[in-house]
Amino acid sequence: MNKRWVLRDTREVVSDPIRQGLQVHPLVLGILAARGCASPDEIRTFLTPSLSDMLDPFLLRGMDMAVARLMEARRAGDKICVYGDYDVDGITGTALLVSFLRTTGFICSYFIPNRFDDGYGLNSASIESIITQGATLIVSVDCGITAVDEAALCRRRGVDLIIVDHHAPKAVMPDACAVLNPLQPGCGYPFKSLAGVGVAFNLLVALRSALREAGAFEVCAMPDLRKWLDLVALGTIADVVPLISQNRIYAYHGLKQISNPLKPGIQALKRVAGIKEGAVTCGQVGFRLAPRLNAAGRMESAVPGVDLLMSDSLDESMLIAAELDTANAERQAVERRIFEEAVSLVESSGDYPDRRSIVLASDEWHQGVIGIVASRMVERYHRPTILIALTADGLGKGSGRSIPGFHLLDALEACSRHLGRFGGHRYAAGIGLTAVDVPAFAEGFEEVAARLLTESDLVPRLTIDAEVVPGDVTNELAQELKRLEPFGMGNPEPLLMLRGMTVVERRVVGEGHLRLRLSRDGCSFVAIAFNLADRETSGLIDIAFFPEMNEWNGSSSLQLRVKDLRSAE
Repeated sequence: MNKRWVLRDTREVVSDPIRQGLQVHPLVLGILAARGCASPDEIRTFLTPSLSDMLDPFLLRGMDMAVARLMEARRAGDKICVYGDYDVDGITGTALLVSFLRTTGFICSYFIPNRFDDGYGLNSASIESIITQGATLIVSVDCGITAVDEAALCRRRGVDLIIVDHHAPKAVMPDACAVLNPLQPGCGYPFKSLAGVGVAFNLLVALRSALREAGAFEVCAMPDLRKWLDLVALGTIADVVPLISQNRIYAYHGLKQISNPLKPGIQALKRVAGIKEGAVTCGQVGFRLAPRLNAAGRMESAVPGVDLLMSDSLDESMLIAAELDTANAERQAVERRIFEEAVSLVESSGDYPDRRSIVLASDEWHQGVIGIVASRMVERYHRPTILIALTADGLGKGSGRSIPGFHLLDALEACSRHLGRFGGHRYAAGIGLTAVDVPAFAEGFEEVAARLLTESDLVPRLTIDAEVVPGDVTNELAQELKRLEPFGMGNPEPLLMLRGMTVVERRVVGEGHLRLRLSRDGCSFVAIAFNLADRETSGLIDIAFFPEMNEWNGSSSLQLRVKDLRSAE
Protein backbone atom coordinates (compact mmCIF):
# COMPACT_ATOMS: atom_id res chain seq x y z
CA MET A 1 0.00 0.00 0.00
CA ASN A 2 1.04 3.60 -0.53
CA LYS A 3 2.15 5.14 2.72
CA ARG A 4 1.74 8.62 4.15
CA TRP A 5 5.19 9.97 4.98
CA VAL A 6 5.36 11.88 8.25
CA LEU A 7 8.53 13.83 8.90
CA ARG A 8 9.66 14.43 12.46
CA ASP A 9 11.46 17.65 13.30
CA THR A 10 14.69 16.45 14.90
CA ARG A 11 17.33 18.92 13.75
CA GLU A 12 16.97 21.48 16.54
CA VAL A 13 15.47 19.34 19.27
CA VAL A 14 18.70 18.99 21.21
CA SER A 15 20.10 22.12 22.82
CA ASP A 16 23.71 23.17 22.29
CA PRO A 17 24.77 22.56 25.93
CA ILE A 18 23.61 18.94 25.73
CA ARG A 19 25.18 18.50 22.31
CA GLN A 20 28.50 19.84 23.53
CA GLY A 21 28.60 17.49 26.51
CA LEU A 22 28.18 14.26 24.53
CA GLN A 23 30.39 12.59 21.95
CA VAL A 24 27.41 11.68 19.79
CA HIS A 25 26.55 12.62 16.22
CA PRO A 26 24.11 15.58 16.21
CA LEU A 27 21.63 13.72 14.02
CA VAL A 28 21.61 10.77 16.45
CA LEU A 29 21.02 13.18 19.32
CA GLY A 30 18.08 14.66 17.45
CA ILE A 31 16.56 11.24 16.81
CA LEU A 32 16.92 10.33 20.49
CA ALA A 33 15.39 13.59 21.65
CA ALA A 34 12.41 13.20 19.29
CA ARG A 35 11.85 9.77 20.85
CA GLY A 36 11.73 11.25 24.34
CA CYS A 37 15.36 10.78 25.32
CA ALA A 38 16.82 14.29 25.63
CA SER A 39 18.81 14.77 28.85
CA PRO A 40 22.48 13.75 29.03
CA ASP A 41 21.72 11.02 31.58
CA GLU A 42 18.87 9.62 29.50
CA ILE A 43 21.05 9.58 26.40
CA ARG A 44 23.98 7.90 28.16
CA THR A 45 21.67 5.30 29.69
CA PHE A 46 20.08 4.57 26.31
CA LEU A 47 23.37 4.28 24.42
CA THR A 48 25.08 2.17 27.08
CA PRO A 49 22.38 -0.01 28.72
CA SER A 50 23.67 -1.33 32.03
CA LEU A 51 22.43 -4.19 34.18
CA SER A 52 22.92 -1.87 37.14
CA ASP A 53 19.98 0.15 35.80
CA MET A 54 17.58 -2.74 36.32
CA LEU A 55 14.67 -1.85 38.57
CA ASP A 56 14.27 -3.44 42.00
CA PRO A 57 12.23 -6.62 41.35
CA PHE A 58 10.57 -6.25 44.76
CA LEU A 59 8.71 -3.26 43.31
CA LEU A 60 6.50 -5.86 41.62
CA ARG A 61 3.43 -6.39 43.73
CA GLY A 62 3.36 -9.90 45.16
CA MET A 63 7.11 -10.47 44.84
CA ASP A 64 7.63 -10.85 48.62
CA MET A 65 4.95 -13.54 48.79
CA ALA A 66 6.22 -15.35 45.69
CA VAL A 67 9.79 -15.48 46.97
CA ALA A 68 8.71 -16.56 50.45
CA ARG A 69 6.63 -19.43 49.04
CA LEU A 70 9.46 -20.58 46.81
CA MET A 71 11.94 -20.48 49.69
CA GLU A 72 9.54 -22.60 51.74
CA ALA A 73 9.23 -25.03 48.81
CA ARG A 74 13.02 -25.43 48.75
CA ARG A 75 13.20 -26.08 52.50
CA ALA A 76 10.31 -28.55 52.41
CA GLY A 77 11.35 -30.31 49.20
CA ASP A 78 8.02 -29.47 47.56
CA LYS A 79 7.52 -30.52 43.98
CA ILE A 80 7.12 -27.46 41.74
CA CYS A 81 5.59 -27.48 38.28
CA VAL A 82 6.19 -24.54 35.95
CA TYR A 83 3.13 -24.12 33.72
CA GLY A 84 4.14 -22.23 30.57
CA ASP A 85 2.69 -21.12 27.27
CA TYR A 86 3.38 -22.48 23.80
CA ASP A 87 4.76 -19.30 22.19
CA VAL A 88 8.40 -18.15 22.37
CA ASP A 89 7.74 -15.94 25.39
CA GLY A 90 6.24 -18.88 27.26
CA ILE A 91 8.86 -21.35 26.04
CA THR A 92 11.78 -19.16 27.10
CA GLY A 93 10.10 -18.23 30.38
CA THR A 94 9.57 -21.91 31.17
CA ALA A 95 13.16 -22.85 30.31
CA LEU A 96 14.42 -19.89 32.35
CA LEU A 97 12.49 -20.78 35.51
CA VAL A 98 13.04 -24.53 35.35
CA SER A 99 16.77 -24.36 34.66
CA PHE A 100 17.40 -21.76 37.40
CA LEU A 101 15.26 -23.58 39.98
CA ARG A 102 16.96 -26.90 39.30
CA THR A 103 20.38 -25.24 39.45
CA THR A 104 19.61 -23.79 42.88
CA GLY A 105 18.27 -26.94 44.55
CA PHE A 106 14.55 -26.95 43.79
CA ILE A 107 12.58 -30.00 42.64
CA CYS A 108 10.99 -28.77 39.45
CA SER A 109 9.16 -30.11 36.40
CA TYR A 110 7.26 -28.27 33.70
CA PHE A 111 4.10 -28.45 31.64
CA ILE A 112 3.40 -26.74 28.30
CA PRO A 113 -0.21 -27.00 27.12
CA ASN A 114 -0.91 -28.35 23.67
CA ARG A 115 -2.51 -25.62 21.57
CA PHE A 116 -5.03 -28.05 20.09
CA ASP A 117 -5.85 -30.33 23.03
CA ASP A 118 -5.49 -27.99 26.01
CA GLY A 119 -5.97 -24.52 24.55
CA TYR A 120 -4.34 -21.35 25.83
CA GLY A 121 -3.43 -20.83 29.48
CA LEU A 122 -4.29 -22.71 32.64
CA ASN A 123 -7.01 -25.31 32.36
CA SER A 124 -8.59 -27.49 35.02
CA ALA A 125 -7.88 -30.88 33.45
CA SER A 126 -4.16 -30.11 33.14
CA ILE A 127 -4.00 -28.79 36.70
CA GLU A 128 -5.64 -31.97 37.99
CA SER A 129 -3.07 -34.03 36.11
CA ILE A 130 -0.20 -31.96 37.52
CA ILE A 131 -1.54 -32.37 41.05
CA THR A 132 -1.97 -36.11 40.56
CA GLN A 133 1.73 -36.28 39.68
CA GLY A 134 2.62 -34.81 43.06
CA ALA A 135 3.10 -31.07 42.53
CA THR A 136 2.20 -28.90 45.53
CA LEU A 137 3.22 -25.59 43.95
CA ILE A 138 2.42 -24.44 40.41
CA VAL A 139 4.17 -21.44 38.87
CA SER A 140 2.58 -20.12 35.69
CA VAL A 141 4.60 -18.08 33.23
CA ASP A 142 3.20 -15.92 30.41
CA CYS A 143 -0.33 -16.96 31.35
CA GLY A 144 -2.71 -17.17 34.30
CA ILE A 145 -3.81 -13.59 34.91
CA THR A 146 -7.41 -14.41 33.91
CA ALA A 147 -7.45 -17.94 35.39
CA VAL A 148 -10.00 -17.23 38.14
CA ASP A 149 -11.63 -20.67 38.04
CA GLU A 150 -8.31 -22.50 37.84
CA ALA A 151 -6.90 -20.56 40.80
CA ALA A 152 -9.99 -21.51 42.78
CA LEU A 153 -9.42 -25.15 41.84
CA CYS A 154 -5.85 -24.95 43.16
CA ARG A 155 -7.18 -23.52 46.44
CA ARG A 156 -9.69 -26.35 46.82
CA ARG A 157 -7.01 -28.96 46.11
CA GLY A 158 -4.55 -27.45 48.60
CA VAL A 159 -2.01 -26.51 45.93
CA ASP A 160 -0.41 -23.06 45.86
CA LEU A 161 -0.34 -21.08 42.62
CA ILE A 162 2.11 -18.31 41.73
CA ILE A 163 1.07 -16.41 38.60
CA VAL A 164 3.86 -14.84 36.52
CA ASP A 165 2.24 -12.97 33.65
CA HIS A 166 2.21 -9.72 31.68
CA HIS A 167 -1.16 -9.80 29.94
CA ALA A 168 -3.94 -7.37 30.79
CA PRO A 169 -5.92 -8.44 33.87
CA LYS A 170 -9.70 -8.37 34.00
CA ALA A 171 -11.90 -6.93 36.72
CA VAL A 172 -11.73 -10.07 38.88
CA MET A 173 -8.22 -11.21 39.80
CA PRO A 174 -7.34 -14.88 40.43
CA ASP A 175 -7.12 -15.83 44.11
CA ALA A 176 -3.53 -17.08 43.93
CA CYS A 177 -0.74 -17.39 46.47
CA ALA A 178 1.02 -14.56 44.61
CA VAL A 179 0.44 -12.67 41.37
CA LEU A 180 3.36 -11.02 39.56
CA ASN A 181 2.18 -8.74 36.78
CA PRO A 182 3.18 -5.08 36.37
CA LEU A 183 -0.29 -4.37 34.92
CA GLN A 184 -2.22 -5.52 37.98
CA PRO A 185 -3.88 -2.83 40.10
CA GLY A 186 -1.66 -1.44 42.82
CA CYS A 187 1.62 -2.62 41.33
CA GLY A 188 4.42 -0.11 41.96
CA TYR A 189 6.78 -1.43 39.32
CA PRO A 190 7.09 1.63 37.04
CA PHE A 191 7.81 -0.15 33.76
CA LYS A 192 4.61 -1.75 32.50
CA SER A 193 5.71 -3.34 29.22
CA LEU A 194 7.66 -6.42 30.29
CA ALA A 195 7.26 -9.67 28.38
CA GLY A 196 6.31 -12.73 30.40
CA VAL A 197 9.93 -13.89 30.41
CA GLY A 198 10.91 -10.45 31.71
CA VAL A 199 8.59 -10.83 34.70
CA ALA A 200 10.05 -14.31 35.27
CA PHE A 201 13.58 -12.91 35.18
CA ASN A 202 12.64 -10.38 37.85
CA LEU A 203 11.43 -13.28 39.98
CA LEU A 204 14.82 -14.98 39.59
CA VAL A 205 16.70 -11.81 40.56
CA ALA A 206 14.60 -11.52 43.71
CA LEU A 207 14.82 -15.22 44.49
CA ARG A 208 18.61 -15.29 44.10
CA SER A 209 18.81 -12.39 46.55
CA ALA A 210 16.77 -14.34 49.09
CA LEU A 211 18.85 -17.47 48.56
CA ARG A 212 22.04 -15.49 49.11
CA GLU A 213 20.71 -13.99 52.33
CA ALA A 214 19.72 -17.47 53.49
CA GLY A 215 23.29 -18.73 52.98
CA ALA A 216 22.42 -21.03 50.09
CA PHE A 217 25.63 -20.12 48.25
CA GLU A 218 28.07 -20.61 51.09
CA VAL A 219 28.91 -24.11 49.85
CA CYS A 220 28.41 -23.55 46.12
CA ALA A 221 28.92 -20.75 43.62
CA MET A 222 26.16 -18.21 43.25
CA PRO A 223 24.67 -18.56 39.74
CA ASP A 224 25.43 -15.72 37.34
CA LEU A 225 22.07 -14.53 36.06
CA ARG A 226 23.70 -13.08 32.96
CA LYS A 227 23.96 -16.56 31.47
CA TRP A 228 20.15 -16.65 31.25
CA LEU A 229 19.80 -13.29 29.52
CA ASP A 230 19.88 -15.03 26.13
CA LEU A 231 16.53 -16.62 26.99
CA VAL A 232 15.17 -13.30 28.25
CA ALA A 233 16.21 -11.56 25.03
CA LEU A 234 14.70 -14.30 22.83
CA GLY A 235 11.32 -14.11 24.55
CA THR A 236 11.30 -10.33 24.84
CA ILE A 237 12.13 -9.71 21.19
CA ALA A 238 9.81 -12.44 19.94
CA ASP A 239 6.87 -11.08 21.94
CA VAL A 240 7.27 -7.68 20.23
CA VAL A 241 7.18 -5.64 23.43
CA PRO A 242 8.75 -2.15 23.33
CA LEU A 243 12.55 -2.35 23.37
CA ILE A 244 12.94 0.53 25.78
CA SER A 245 13.91 0.83 29.45
CA GLN A 246 14.14 -2.64 31.06
CA ASN A 247 13.44 -4.51 27.83
CA ARG A 248 16.29 -2.66 26.12
CA ILE A 249 18.67 -3.76 28.88
CA TYR A 250 17.59 -7.39 28.48
CA ALA A 251 17.81 -7.31 24.69
CA TYR A 252 21.12 -5.45 24.58
CA HIS A 253 22.93 -7.87 26.89
CA GLY A 254 20.99 -10.96 25.85
CA LEU A 255 21.88 -10.49 22.19
CA LYS A 256 25.55 -10.58 23.19
CA GLN A 257 24.92 -13.97 24.80
CA ILE A 258 23.12 -15.20 21.68
CA SER A 259 25.95 -13.93 19.48
CA ASN A 260 28.45 -16.02 21.46
CA PRO A 261 26.21 -18.72 22.87
CA LEU A 262 27.16 -21.10 25.65
CA LYS A 263 23.92 -23.07 25.49
CA PRO A 264 24.09 -25.99 23.01
CA GLY A 265 20.44 -25.40 22.15
CA ILE A 266 21.02 -21.87 20.94
CA GLN A 267 24.15 -22.95 19.06
CA ALA A 268 22.08 -25.58 17.25
CA LEU A 269 19.20 -23.19 16.62
CA LYS A 270 21.56 -20.67 15.02
CA ARG A 271 23.03 -23.38 12.79
CA VAL A 272 19.71 -24.57 11.36
CA ALA A 273 18.63 -20.95 10.94
CA GLY A 274 21.74 -20.19 8.88
CA ILE A 275 23.09 -17.57 11.30
CA LYS A 276 26.85 -17.58 11.18
CA GLU A 277 29.44 -15.86 13.31
CA GLY A 278 29.02 -12.22 14.23
CA ALA A 279 26.61 -10.09 16.18
CA VAL A 280 23.05 -11.38 16.15
CA THR A 281 20.39 -8.73 15.50
CA CYS A 282 16.80 -8.39 16.62
CA GLY A 283 15.77 -9.05 13.03
CA GLN A 284 17.55 -12.40 13.06
CA VAL A 285 15.86 -13.32 16.33
CA GLY A 286 12.45 -12.23 15.07
CA PHE A 287 12.61 -13.77 11.60
CA ARG A 288 14.93 -16.76 11.98
CA LEU A 289 15.30 -18.00 15.55
CA ALA A 290 11.88 -17.24 17.02
CA PRO A 291 9.84 -18.77 14.15
CA ARG A 292 11.66 -22.06 14.60
CA LEU A 293 11.02 -22.10 18.34
CA ASN A 294 7.40 -21.19 17.65
CA ALA A 295 6.92 -23.73 14.89
CA ALA A 296 6.60 -26.84 17.04
CA GLY A 297 3.93 -25.25 19.22
CA ARG A 298 2.04 -24.00 16.19
CA MET A 299 2.01 -27.31 14.39
CA GLU A 300 1.99 -29.83 17.27
CA SER A 301 3.65 -29.50 20.69
CA ALA A 302 5.96 -26.78 22.06
CA VAL A 303 7.78 -29.20 24.36
CA PRO A 304 10.74 -29.69 21.97
CA GLY A 305 11.41 -25.95 22.14
CA VAL A 306 11.80 -26.08 25.92
CA ASP A 307 13.90 -29.24 25.71
CA LEU A 308 16.18 -27.55 23.19
CA LEU A 309 16.81 -24.50 25.36
CA MET A 310 17.59 -26.65 28.41
CA SER A 311 19.71 -29.29 26.68
CA ASP A 312 23.33 -29.78 27.74
CA SER A 313 24.22 -31.84 24.65
CA LEU A 314 25.05 -30.36 21.26
CA ASP A 315 24.26 -33.65 19.51
CA GLU A 316 20.82 -33.82 21.14
CA SER A 317 20.29 -30.13 20.43
CA MET A 318 21.07 -30.56 16.75
CA LEU A 319 18.46 -33.33 16.48
CA ILE A 320 15.80 -31.19 18.16
CA ALA A 321 16.76 -28.11 16.15
CA ALA A 322 16.46 -30.09 12.91
CA GLU A 323 12.99 -31.21 14.02
CA LEU A 324 12.03 -27.59 14.68
CA ASP A 325 13.42 -26.52 11.31
CA THR A 326 11.26 -29.14 9.57
CA ALA A 327 8.21 -27.97 11.51
CA ASN A 328 8.99 -24.40 10.50
CA ALA A 329 9.13 -25.33 6.82
CA GLU A 330 5.76 -27.05 7.19
CA ARG A 331 4.40 -23.98 8.98
CA GLN A 332 5.57 -21.72 6.16
CA ALA A 333 3.83 -23.83 3.54
CA VAL A 334 0.55 -23.87 5.48
CA GLU A 335 0.84 -20.14 6.14
CA ARG A 336 1.31 -19.37 2.42
CA ARG A 337 -1.79 -21.37 1.51
CA ILE A 338 -3.98 -19.72 4.13
CA PHE A 339 -2.71 -16.26 3.21
CA GLU A 340 -3.53 -16.81 -0.46
CA GLU A 341 -7.00 -18.06 0.46
CA ALA A 342 -7.62 -15.11 2.79
CA VAL A 343 -6.54 -12.61 0.13
CA SER A 344 -8.81 -14.32 -2.38
CA LEU A 345 -11.77 -14.08 0.02
CA VAL A 346 -11.18 -10.37 0.57
CA GLU A 347 -10.68 -9.56 -3.12
CA SER A 348 -13.71 -11.55 -4.26
CA SER A 349 -16.07 -10.27 -1.57
CA GLY A 350 -16.61 -6.87 -3.17
CA ASP A 351 -16.58 -5.31 0.32
CA TYR A 352 -13.04 -4.00 0.18
CA PRO A 353 -12.06 -1.18 0.48
CA ASP A 354 -15.38 -0.01 1.93
CA ARG A 355 -15.15 -2.12 5.08
CA ARG A 356 -12.77 -1.00 7.78
CA SER A 357 -12.10 -4.41 9.28
CA ILE A 358 -11.48 -7.93 8.07
CA VAL A 359 -13.03 -11.00 9.72
CA LEU A 360 -12.69 -14.29 7.85
CA ALA A 361 -13.34 -17.91 8.84
CA SER A 362 -12.69 -21.33 7.33
CA ASP A 363 -12.87 -24.94 8.42
CA GLU A 364 -9.72 -25.63 6.38
CA TRP A 365 -7.42 -23.30 8.27
CA HIS A 366 -4.80 -24.39 10.78
CA GLN A 367 -5.38 -22.59 14.07
CA GLY A 368 -1.65 -22.63 14.84
CA VAL A 369 -0.71 -20.18 12.07
CA ILE A 370 -3.72 -17.91 11.64
CA GLY A 371 -2.11 -15.30 13.90
CA ILE A 372 0.85 -14.99 11.55
CA VAL A 373 -1.46 -14.76 8.54
CA ALA A 374 -3.53 -12.10 10.31
CA SER A 375 -0.34 -10.05 10.68
CA ARG A 376 0.35 -10.38 6.97
CA MET A 377 -3.20 -9.33 6.14
CA VAL A 378 -2.75 -6.21 8.28
CA GLU A 379 0.45 -5.44 6.37
CA ARG A 380 -1.38 -5.82 3.06
CA TYR A 381 -4.67 -4.05 3.82
CA HIS A 382 -3.93 -1.96 6.93
CA ARG A 383 -7.14 -2.95 8.65
CA PRO A 384 -7.71 -4.73 11.97
CA THR A 385 -7.98 -8.38 11.02
CA ILE A 386 -9.31 -11.49 12.74
CA LEU A 387 -8.97 -14.92 11.16
CA ILE A 388 -10.95 -17.82 12.59
CA ALA A 389 -10.21 -21.54 12.27
CA LEU A 390 -13.46 -23.52 12.50
CA THR A 391 -13.51 -27.00 13.98
CA ALA A 392 -15.66 -30.03 13.20
CA ASP A 393 -17.62 -29.60 16.43
CA GLY A 394 -18.93 -26.19 15.41
CA LEU A 395 -16.48 -24.05 17.33
CA GLY A 396 -14.05 -21.41 16.16
CA LYS A 397 -10.71 -20.24 17.47
CA GLY A 398 -9.57 -16.89 16.14
CA SER A 399 -6.48 -14.73 16.21
CA GLY A 400 -6.46 -11.00 15.59
CA ARG A 401 -3.97 -8.25 14.83
CA SER A 402 -4.56 -4.51 14.75
CA ILE A 403 -3.27 -1.16 13.53
CA PRO A 404 -2.33 2.09 15.34
CA GLY A 405 -5.40 3.91 16.57
CA PHE A 406 -7.51 0.79 17.09
CA HIS A 407 -7.35 -0.94 20.49
CA LEU A 408 -8.13 -4.53 19.60
CA LEU A 409 -8.88 -5.75 23.12
CA ASP A 410 -11.30 -2.87 23.74
CA ALA A 411 -13.02 -3.60 20.42
CA LEU A 412 -13.48 -7.24 21.39
CA GLU A 413 -14.93 -6.15 24.72
CA ALA A 414 -17.51 -4.15 22.78
CA CYS A 415 -18.40 -7.30 20.79
CA SER A 416 -18.17 -9.71 23.71
CA ARG A 417 -21.84 -10.77 23.49
CA HIS A 418 -20.86 -12.76 20.39
CA LEU A 419 -17.80 -14.38 21.98
CA GLY A 420 -17.27 -17.27 24.33
CA ARG A 421 -13.87 -15.98 25.40
CA PHE A 422 -11.27 -13.43 24.39
CA GLY A 423 -8.05 -11.89 25.66
CA GLY A 424 -4.82 -10.24 24.58
CA HIS A 425 -3.36 -6.79 23.97
CA ARG A 426 -3.92 -3.56 22.09
CA TYR A 427 -2.43 -5.03 18.91
CA ALA A 428 -2.92 -8.81 19.25
CA ALA A 429 -5.66 -10.97 20.70
CA GLY A 430 -7.29 -14.38 20.60
CA ILE A 431 -10.98 -15.28 20.62
CA GLY A 432 -13.23 -18.30 20.97
CA LEU A 433 -16.77 -18.49 19.61
CA THR A 434 -19.27 -20.80 17.93
CA ALA A 435 -19.36 -21.07 14.16
CA VAL A 436 -22.93 -19.80 14.06
CA ASP A 437 -21.89 -16.59 15.83
CA VAL A 438 -19.19 -15.70 13.30
CA PRO A 439 -21.41 -13.58 10.98
CA ALA A 440 -22.87 -11.57 13.89
CA PHE A 441 -19.44 -11.08 15.39
CA ALA A 442 -18.03 -9.92 12.04
CA GLU A 443 -20.78 -7.30 11.73
CA GLY A 444 -20.37 -6.17 15.33
CA PHE A 445 -16.62 -5.86 14.91
CA GLU A 446 -17.10 -3.86 11.70
CA GLU A 447 -19.49 -1.50 13.48
CA VAL A 448 -16.81 -0.77 16.08
CA ALA A 449 -14.15 -0.28 13.39
CA ALA A 450 -16.41 2.00 11.33
CA ARG A 451 -17.11 4.12 14.39
CA LEU A 452 -13.50 4.45 15.54
CA LEU A 453 -11.42 4.47 12.34
CA THR A 454 -11.24 7.38 9.90
CA GLU A 455 -10.12 7.22 6.28
CA SER A 456 -6.70 8.56 7.25
CA ASP A 457 -6.35 5.79 9.88
CA LEU A 458 -6.56 3.26 7.04
CA VAL A 459 -3.50 4.67 5.30
CA PRO A 460 -0.28 3.38 6.90
CA ARG A 461 2.08 6.04 8.21
CA LEU A 462 5.79 5.97 7.54
CA THR A 463 7.57 8.03 10.17
CA ILE A 464 10.72 9.72 8.87
CA ASP A 465 13.15 10.62 11.64
CA ALA A 466 15.06 13.26 9.70
CA GLU A 467 15.50 14.79 6.28
CA VAL A 468 19.15 14.88 5.21
CA VAL A 469 21.20 16.11 2.28
CA PRO A 470 23.58 13.80 0.39
CA GLY A 471 26.63 15.18 2.14
CA ASP A 472 25.23 14.07 5.51
CA VAL A 473 25.11 10.42 4.49
CA THR A 474 28.52 9.02 5.35
CA ASN A 475 30.15 5.91 6.76
CA GLU A 476 30.43 7.75 10.07
CA LEU A 477 26.68 8.39 10.21
CA ALA A 478 25.92 4.72 9.46
CA GLN A 479 28.23 3.62 12.29
CA GLU A 480 26.77 6.18 14.69
CA LEU A 481 23.20 5.04 13.98
CA LYS A 482 24.18 1.49 14.96
CA ARG A 483 24.64 2.80 18.48
CA LEU A 484 20.84 2.95 18.71
CA GLU A 485 20.55 -0.84 18.36
CA PRO A 486 18.84 -3.10 19.21
CA PHE A 487 15.94 -1.96 17.06
CA GLY A 488 12.41 -3.18 17.48
CA MET A 489 9.00 -2.19 18.78
CA GLY A 490 9.30 1.10 20.65
CA ASN A 491 12.75 1.75 19.17
CA PRO A 492 12.35 1.32 15.40
CA GLU A 493 15.23 1.50 13.01
CA PRO A 494 15.65 5.22 12.18
CA LEU A 495 14.46 6.32 8.76
CA LEU A 496 16.10 9.19 6.90
CA MET A 497 14.86 10.96 3.79
CA LEU A 498 16.69 12.18 0.70
CA ARG A 499 14.73 14.27 -1.79
CA GLY A 500 15.16 14.65 -5.54
CA MET A 501 17.50 11.72 -6.21
CA THR A 502 18.39 10.73 -9.76
CA VAL A 503 18.29 7.03 -10.60
CA VAL A 504 21.52 6.42 -12.50
CA GLU A 505 21.13 2.65 -12.64
CA ARG A 506 18.26 0.27 -11.91
CA ARG A 507 18.33 -3.55 -11.74
CA VAL A 508 15.76 -6.05 -10.51
CA VAL A 509 17.44 -8.66 -8.32
CA GLY A 510 16.18 -11.71 -6.46
CA GLU A 511 12.42 -12.02 -6.08
CA GLY A 512 11.11 -8.52 -6.63
CA HIS A 513 13.95 -6.41 -5.22
CA LEU A 514 15.58 -3.32 -6.71
CA ARG A 515 19.26 -2.48 -6.76
CA LEU A 516 19.76 1.18 -7.55
CA ARG A 517 22.55 3.65 -8.02
CA LEU A 518 21.41 7.12 -6.98
CA SER A 519 23.05 10.50 -7.30
CA ARG A 520 22.59 14.12 -6.32
CA ASP A 521 24.86 17.10 -5.63
CA GLY A 522 27.94 15.20 -6.76
CA CYS A 523 27.30 12.30 -4.36
CA SER A 524 26.58 8.75 -5.50
CA PHE A 525 25.04 5.91 -3.49
CA VAL A 526 24.29 2.22 -3.93
CA ALA A 527 20.81 1.35 -2.65
CA ILE A 528 18.79 -1.83 -2.19
CA ALA A 529 14.97 -1.67 -2.10
CA PHE A 530 13.44 -4.95 -0.99
CA ASN A 531 10.09 -5.93 -2.50
CA LEU A 532 9.81 -2.65 -4.43
CA ALA A 533 10.58 -3.84 -7.96
CA ASP A 534 7.11 -2.77 -9.12
CA ARG A 535 7.72 0.88 -8.20
CA GLU A 536 8.21 3.57 -10.83
CA THR A 537 11.65 5.20 -10.67
CA SER A 538 11.63 7.46 -13.75
CA GLY A 539 12.32 11.10 -13.04
CA LEU A 540 13.50 12.33 -9.66
CA ILE A 541 12.53 10.30 -6.59
CA ASP A 542 12.44 10.74 -2.83
CA ILE A 543 13.64 7.83 -0.71
CA ALA A 544 13.08 6.82 2.89
CA PHE A 545 16.09 4.74 3.91
CA PHE A 546 18.48 3.48 6.56
CA PRO A 547 22.21 3.82 5.85
CA GLU A 548 24.25 0.74 6.70
CA MET A 549 27.67 -0.72 6.14
CA ASN A 550 27.39 -3.68 3.78
CA GLU A 551 29.94 -6.40 4.50
CA TRP A 552 30.92 -8.53 1.51
CA ASN A 553 34.02 -10.64 0.84
CA GLY A 554 35.93 -8.99 3.64
CA SER A 555 35.23 -5.44 2.49
CA SER A 556 32.78 -2.87 3.84
CA SER A 557 30.89 -0.24 1.87
CA LEU A 558 28.03 2.18 2.47
CA GLN A 559 24.61 1.05 1.26
CA LEU A 560 21.21 2.69 1.55
CA ARG A 561 18.49 0.20 2.48
CA VAL A 562 15.35 1.79 1.03
CA LYS A 563 12.14 1.30 3.00
CA ASP A 564 9.95 3.28 0.60
CA LEU A 565 10.25 5.54 -2.44
CA ARG A 566 8.02 7.95 -4.31
CA SER A 567 8.14 10.50 -7.11
CA ALA A 568 9.89 13.64 -5.90
CA GLU A 569 7.56 16.23 -4.40
